[in-house]
Amino acid sequence: MSPGTRDPAATTGPLLLGVRHHGPGSARAVRAALDAARPAAVLIEGPPEGDALLALAADPGMRPPVALLAHAADDPGRAAFWPLAGFSPEWAAIRWAQERDLPVRFIDLPAAHSLAVPEDQAPDQEGEGEGEGGQEGEAGEAHGAAPGSVRLDPLAVLAETAGYEDPERWWEDVVEHRGGAGPAADPLGVFEALGDAMGALREEYGAGGHHRDLVREAYMRQRMRAARREFGDAYAVVCGAWHVPALRTRTTAAADKALLTGLPKVKVETTWVPWTHRRLARAGGYGAGITSPGWYAHLFAARDRPVERWLTKVAGLLREEDRQVSPAHVIEAVRLADTLAAMRGRPVPGLTETLEAVRAVMCDGSDIPLALIEDRLVVGDVLGEVPDAAPVVPLQRDLTRRQRSLRLKPEAQDRELELDLRKDTDAAKSLLLHRLRLLGIDWGVPTASRGSTGTFRETWRLRWEPELAVRVAEAGIWGTTVLGAATARAEADAAGAGELGEVTALAERCLLAGLSGALPAVLRALADRAALDTDVAGLAKALPALARSLRYGDVRGTDAAALGTVAAGLAERICVALPPACAAGLDADAAEELRGHVDGVHGAMGLLEALDTDGLRERWAAVLRTLAGRDTVPGLIRGRAARLLLDDGRLPPEETARLMGLSLSPACAPADAAGWIEGFAGGGSGGGTLLVHDERLLGLIDGWLVSVPERAFIDVLPLLRRTFGGYEAGVRRSLGELVRRGPAPVGASVPGSGAAPAGFGPELDPVRADAVVDLVHLLLAGARG
Repeated sequence: MSPGTRDPAATTGPLLLGVRHHGPGSARAVRAALDAARPAAVLIEGPPEGDALLALAADPGMRPPVALLAHAADDPGRAAFWPLAGFSPEWAAIRWAQERDLPVRFIDLPAAHSLAVPEDQAPDQEGEGEGEGGQEGEAGEAHGAAPGSVRLDPLAVLAETAGYEDPERWWEDVVEHRGGAGPAADPLGVFEALGDAMGALREEYGAGGHHRDLVREAYMRQRMRAARREFGDAYAVVCGAWHVPALRTRTTAAADKALLTGLPKVKVETTWVPWTHRRLARAGGYGAGITSPGWYAHLFAARDRPVERWLTKVAGLLREEDRQVSPAHVIEAVRLADTLAAMRGRPVPGLTETLEAVRAVMCDGSDIPLALIEDRLVVGDVLGEVPDAAPVVPLQRDLTRRQRSLRLKPEAQDRELELDLRKDTDAAKSLLLHRLRLLGIDWGVPTASRGSTGTFRETWRLRWEPELAVRVAEAGIWGTTVLGAATARAEADAAGAGELGEVTALAERCLLAGLSGALPAVLRALADRAALDTDVAGLAKALPALARSLRYGDVRGTDAAALGTVAAGLAERICVALPPACAAGLDADAAEELRGHVDGVHGAMGLLEALDTDGLRERWAAVLRTLAGRDTVPGLIRGRAARLLLDDGRLPPEETARLMGLSLSPACAPADAAGWIEGFAGGGSGGGTLLVHDERLLGLIDGWLVSVPERAFIDVLPLLRRTFGGYEAGVRRSLGELVRRGPAPVGASVPGSGAAPAGFGPELDPVRADAVVDLVHLLLAGARG
């Protein structure tokens, strides 16, 4: 028969092929039915705005999974996706028509209408769940319900009617695993049966469905009327099986037009974007998703011996993970899967039987390697590709160009990227990733490096998600290139920042991203807010980010002299305002917050030391001495100030012991004394090691603990437990042994006293000391590297 002819035995009317979206059995059955009927045109459930892009489906550069993306032209964040895999029936129908040069069109409700409905007013719809990039368009299983009723899952009802507990298993047995005796022998039978079943369900549970379903079906019928005027009844419709009874129903054009009158409308733009198997999975939040896209892709590609080929893939994956899997394991797993299928009355082994065989034969009964198989093969991280001819915003085109020049290929699976900023290419990759993050395009996320922690090293975790295409479209309002858009976004953020901390963080990000063009605007905003901010906590919170920015500017060769001037001025104001702020009757929470700020400022002062032309470091040391010696300052802050001075070599051990003795004297409240110990010897500051090596300080703390009254001890116990519980197990053990041994004997060494410990000579032996000098140099050089 030639295209456009129909079998005389066929029923009148167009060919309606009701499918389950993303099913290989449905896809093969659709091709077989189209081969048998040979319609003159094919209509597909999908937004008509995509008609102009359908020709790209035949481009050699188009490799599913892909998705049709539609977004509002004035608000790219309002977007919808219509995903298609290589095994989707819609994709099979599109390619069938294109291979024969036949017209193919989308007939669902236009995205211009569906995207015009505000999110909070949009009715619940299967397959249109919220995602990071917006809504995912209805390309899923057809679900419907009567007005006011509970949402219906038709597959679950049909499976239960057939005696199955699992709808997926029923669908596999009825459709996906049908062999030559199925669709090949009677290509239209499965669709007629599904259409009749859906008709019965709509009759039983309500044929109306949600109002949005009624509107969509009215629009589909309108497009079918237009096709009938052009092709007669010699056309085919591929849509969700739930809609088939509604499309069979004879209604008047006037009634359908009434449903479509007055619909809101927005201007939309459409394109193709890469999609992933993982985003096709129902576990990823996709309402029309399937549980095993990787398995379905395999079933569609492997036309013969699918189980044997699948288990060979599994064996290869396990060998890559250094597990001992031989061909004998594969043969035995095939036999076990066949046996399980026969025992359960299934036509062929399904995914359940295959995975059970893998667990028993290849995984030694363990679920750990099985979880790897389910993640890598059952779901998978296949990322589709879209040809360059697909329309994109200019920003996306610039990003693609930079990805190629830097050899940073977007991938669906997690990938760790180590960068050495001393290399030009690595530095360019870092700048690109930081600029994208500033634009809200989190393709890469910085993570802790397992190797060097120097400022010349960066580690990123990369993963490309389909929703990032929407983020790129949204960011397109800032410019046509990544650099230009990031610069404009940074300037706008600086102008709109409400707090000093926001501007300092932005300055740091600008330096990391190499946005020298945005720095003047950011620095003006920073100077303005720093001049107006009188809150010492806000100033102290902002300084560390500025200090880090100066360090990053030095590493990346960025001129940050103006930033240094602002940082130095900020540090001066902190030195003046911090002592009064710490002596203003702070409660425990406020003291803890200020202790954190003191730590942050101390670290920042170290980074600012290169700018210290006016003795800034000395003034900060004077501030710490003031805090450590002023009894109106909370014990937590006094103890921390004393510890920082001691670590910097600015507080002699004898003075440290004197301050500790005063803070732990009976005249001090136990809670304040316990706070001093927390500030001085807290677990995260190496305080335990200090006490191990300075028995005098340990003895002072031990003596204070013994003298605390019982009632007061109970009050301070939680704080003490937090202090000493933070020590490593070895440090706690050493402290316990020292306390059990008691005070150091008379004549024993006390740090700073110059006396020699028992068993050691009174003076240093220079000959023995010189013998280890070379080794110490090597160790220190290795630590610096």
